[in-house]
Amino acid sequence: MKPGIQLYWCALSVKVELTGPRRRLGSFLAGACGIGNSAGAGGTHLLTAGAVVSALALGWAGCVSRRQAVRIAVALPLTGDLGSEGAGLRRAVDLALEEANASGKLPFRVEAVAFDDRADPEEARNVANLVVADPRIVAVVGHYSSDCSASASQVYARAPLAMISPASTNPEVTRRQLRPDWPGARVVFRLVPTDDLQGSFAAEYLRGRLRQERMAVLHDGTLYGQGLAEEFRRTFRRLGGKVLAEAVVKVGSRDISAALESLQAPGLQGVFFGGRYPEAGLILRGLSRLRLRLLFCSGDGARTPVLFDVAGGSADGAYLTTAGAPVETLPGARDFIGAYRARWGDEGPRPFDHYGYEAARIILEALQAVGPERARVLKAVRRTRHAGLLGVTSFDEKGDVRSRRIAMTRARSADRSFPVVP
Repeated sequence: MKPGIQLYWCALSVKVELTGPRRRLGSFLAGACGIGNSAGAGGTHLLTAGAVVSALALGWAGCVSRRQAVRIAVALPLTGDLGSEGAGLRRAVDLALEEANASGKLPFRVEAVAFDDRADPEEARNVANLVVADPRIVAVVGHYSSDCSASASQVYARAPLAMISPASTNPEVTRRQLRPDWPGARVVFRLVPTDDLQGSFAAEYLRGRLRQERMAVLHDGTLYGQGLAEEFRRTFRRLGGKVLAEAVVKVGSRDISAALESLQAPGLQGVFFGGRYPEAGLILRGLSRLRLRLLFCSGDGARTPVLFDVAGGSADGAYLTTAGAPVETLPGARDFIGAYRARWGDEGPRPFDHYGYEAARIILEALQAVGPERARVLKAVRRTRHAGLLGVTSFDEKGDVRSRRIAMTRARSADRSFPVVP
């Protein structure tokens, strides 16, 4: 095994209660110190809410190794339509931890434990309960979708356990921590600008620079997609634009004929879609099939090379906003990109991977400063001024990153890329 990759086993009786369709209350005999599939990549152990009974340990002291590692949870969609995005983020976290363990700067090993939330809010809550029950976990990198972050964060707040999202952009994910009914500490942080900034930027770009006057607005019904679409629509109308059609293309849709029919409104110039790449790809293919020459714009949830797997050449020329700066444009990211490609040997980091890498490094920096104790790590993250790929990262009182750059990119199918456009 590689340094930092070690599984510990012991038998003890664990009771677990999960919510939703997987609700069960029972006794299980399980290994509390490392059950699951060892991914072999960067020391990550994959645990799912259905199989992770072992993470709910009632007696860790009975099976603690003298070389026991401190753990960071990685809670992301690792299967399903968004699994490729979660897998990329998981790799980025593994890379950060491998570098930290090799550096010798920490007096203990740090390992990642991956949990698959399946991009499902109910499963995310189950995952969060499993995470907080493992006393060796000191912080969380996750979740990916805003719906999952909103669901899981209330569990982390009661622990309390710091959570840094590399991708959740709906403003409510952090904003509600300031409300009187919030159930615990302010534990939610994010490294990406919010949808209100991204949606308004897209509207200003299309209305001002591209002179679009008549648009259709679609969304996927999620917290992320609907929030992004609403902000676009509000700003576009404020700038004098007209919204001629609106429709919902729900996550997992295969028949989108009703939405496509709404895009045949006379005088329509373009489509804005608030959602992620699977449904964005279907819309682009539908536009191509119907020979509707409409401008297409969407947000960062659709800006991924996997979009080309769904849409093919139909994605060519699509406008896609990105929250923050694309990794290839960051002056300090050359070493990260090189190390990522050397370690994983694929086409390079996905759009959010550098945020996962930086989230892990912020947690590692906190561990180095205050040690592996949850409350202290939370306080250290809250006051961080981390100098890294994104420049100097710090958070406001809500947990939002203070840097709020948005860029517009355009899909190029020839090399599956998204160059920034002026």
